Amino acid sequence: MSDLQELFDNNLRWAEAIKEEDPQFFEKLSRQQAPEYLWIGCSDSRVPANEIVGLLPGELFVHRNVANVVLHTDINCLSVIQFAVEVLKVKHIMVTGHYGCGGVRAAMKNRQLGLIDCWLRNIRDVYYEHTDELKNLPDEEAQVDRLCELNVIHQVAHVSHTSIVQNAWHRGQSLSIHGFIYGIKDGHLKNLNVTISGQQQLPPQYRVLPLGQ
Repeated sequence: MSDLQELFDNNLRWAEAIKEEDPQFFEKLSRQQAPEYLWIGCSDSRVPANEIVGLLPGELFVHRNVANVVLHTDINCLSVIQFAVEVLKVKHIMVTGHYGCGGVRAAMKNRQLGLIDCWLRNIRDVYYEHTDELKNLPDEEAQVDRLCELNVIHQVAHVSHTSIVQNAWHRGQSLSIHGFIYGIKDGHLKNLNVTISGQQQLPPQYRVLPLGQ
């Protein structure tokens, strides 16, 4: 227990600091959450979602996994998206990667790592799809960082292809999917300018009709 006591001490200081600034904060927070944003990011401990964008608890709904991947077979991620879109009515889904991502780097290697190889397969497909572009970059670090960007762009597309998102658009719900990337070396968040806000932006083969049609 002694190894963890520091965490509890930190928690007490944090809670007291919040209450000092706003005595009613936790009481208001306990009543409901009404975030406008869903953050789909990497599990990397150096990428704290709320702090990066300066939002308090209750203002950002968060899902994290290794290398911020969105798979159509991942019931966990899809459940988060559905809850965020249909219950919380978020207006923005932000797929946020980060430069120097270890998962992305691993996807570029031929080494066998274990179960995570299955998880990274999607990124490996992105890597081979863009091999010609990546091999013209000056070094491995530049290649990793560009693949981090490309991975975000592909995951934004995956989110927009879900029936969850497209049904929201069919209902007339305001919803946009964005691709961002975070620089661990400078703390800056970069917009990759791949925002999708409606079905008309999707290739025809990925569009789904409303239910019942």
